[in-house]
Amino acid sequence: MAEALLSLRDIRVRYDEPTVLQFASLAVYPGEVLAIIGPNGAGKSTLLRLMGLLQQPTEGKIYFHGDEVTQKNALAIRRRMASVFQEPLLLNASVYDNAALGLKLRGLDWRSTEQRISPWLERLGIAHLAQRQARSLSGGEAQRTSLARALSLNPELLLLDEPFSSLDPPTREGFLIDLETILRDTGITTVFVTHDRNEALMLGDRVGVLIGGRLLQLGPATEILSRPKNQEVADFIGVGTKIAGVVEEATSGRSRIRVEAGNIEVAGNFRPGERVLLAAQAIKRKQE
Repeated sequence: MAEALLSLRDIRVRYDEPTVLQFASLAVYPGEVLAIIGPNGAGKSTLLRLMGLLQQPTEGKIYFHGDEVTQKNALAIRRRMASVFQEPLLLNASVYDNAALGLKLRGLDWRSTEQRISPWLERLGIAHLAQRQARSLSGGEAQRTSLARALSLNPELLLLDEPFSSLDPPTREGFLIDLETILRDTGITTVFVTHDRNEALMLGDRVGVLIGGRLLQLGPATEILSRPKNQEVADFIGVGTKIAGVVEEATSGRSRIRVEAGNIEVAGNFRPGERVLLAAQAIKRKQE
């Protein structure tokens, strides 16, 4: 496996006495979209602040391209990242000026700034709004402006903190589709936190389930959905009927599970005698 772009090890975050975030390790690999899902108060935003080097852990270390992040190099590393937050952070200025703010702060000349900004305004469907004042934008237009500002920085790591949560469903759906296309086309390494399972499964190459400050499961999106690690994960991701059983036989990637109503054969490598929880989900069929 490739070297991690960003990794966090032996992390603990405490505010006064309560521990709000604790896990042994988490890595983000170049080119992937890592989606973190969890309920409100799970520690998702705290995790994203750690990744963006906006907050230090109470315990543990953070590494960027294998080098430990320290007070000396944190600012330089932070400039290689970009963030989009739940609420758009826009100045009382035009869409163009807001999108160009990051580049201006980095001292880019106006011609180079325009060459970087204009394609993103066009790609995100807001080029016609370039001279409009930010205060007159809809929620979706404002969030697209924030995303244009982040993408124009050519970040090595893009951090998205529930950017769709305040948008109405039609706006959110259109934004999700556009963002998915952009992330696939550009290959920008991205961490995306949300409480919405469908958003995570649509965007994420891997999905982590964060509940109560603990990273309960991490893996491919299909694995999280089809094989939740425990009852807590299954309940949160909204699987359907759950059936307890015991593995009777396991051979060649298939297992026979004894349940109350009889035996069920499933795909998967289990150990005979192992207690399992089967999750049955409804499957939507396409209209012929």
